[in-house]
Amino acid sequence: MQYSYLGKSGLKVSRICLGTMNFGPATDEKEAFRIMDAALDAGVNFFDTANIYGWGENSGLTEEIIGRWFKQGGGRREKVVLATKVYGSMHDETDGPNNEAGLSAYKIRRHLEGSLQRLQTDHIELYQMHHVDPAVTWDELWGAFEHAVYQGKIGYVGSSNFAAWQIALAQSEAKNRHFLGLVSEQHKYSLNCRLPELEVLPAAKALGLGVIPWSPLDGGFLGRNALQKLEGTRSGGIAERIEQQQSQLEDFAALCHDLGEPQDTVALAWVAANPAVTAPIIGPRTLEQFETALKCLELTLDESTLQRLDEIFPGPGGHAPNAYAW
Repeated sequence: MQYSYLGKSGLKVSRICLGTMNFGPATDEKEAFRIMDAALDAGVNFFDTANIYGWGENSGLTEEIIGRWFKQGGGRREKVVLATKVYGSMHDETDGPNNEAGLSAYKIRRHLEGSLQRLQTDHIELYQMHHVDPAVTWDELWGAFEHAVYQGKIGYVGSSNFAAWQIALAQSEAKNRHFLGLVSEQHKYSLNCRLPELEVLPAAKALGLGVIPWSPLDGGFLGRNALQKLEGTRSGGIAERIEQQQSQLEDFAALCHDLGEPQDTVALAWVAANPAVTAPIIGPRTLEQFETALKCLELTLDESTLQRLDEIFPGPGGHAPNAYAW
């Protein structure tokens, strides 16, 4: 396994991050345990989850599954760099106006305690804001996170789905407080979603954040079975999108065939190769999917392949402002 520092921190994480969003809704507990055990055996030490995973009335279920896996012992908790998130509404005893989606200090404190209980641990290495809350000032946010760090309940703070200017503002405010600030940004990024190259990726790299791409296969759109439109493929309009971009996917499939690699391996390898990226998140539903995803770290894409991928899936043209100005 390859490892990298998480942004400007001294924390080393695997170059693949195990996403657990499917644990509970799509993957039963026994299979989830098998996947997490296999991850440790493969050297994957970076696990990502969120308090709302399980979804709806089952929010928190995924954290509970991970907590029961930790409880088995055998050094499982000690070997994992654990990341979870806060922002969404949780269906528990805290229901009320202050449990609506957001990031008040009140909510951060209560939802952090809830995550710690479900995960059966006394600390979380990376606590991430799942989304921006424009109603909350950075004085309030950094005050809440500083307190949690000083208590030893979290080690580092990360963001998710932030714009580049919001990352810059967060780091500026943290510097004024002599606080480390953000060490990571979790962001949607893939061959088919390259807009972050314009602002977010260069900002993160310049300001000391490691980028953790979510949906690096674009919800299965870049997977080996996309053109087959298999029943059970994650929807969300994917069938219509495949029809609209069929020629691109056919060109991509042909390139991958020439390389002797499946589309998902190539797509993951491409994301992982970006210098701003710390670790793409893989979200396996089965142990077989996990084992397949690991192969991306064994693949190095040469310059001609990268150029062909740029032709098939054009990006925004580089970083701002050079992408749109002289």
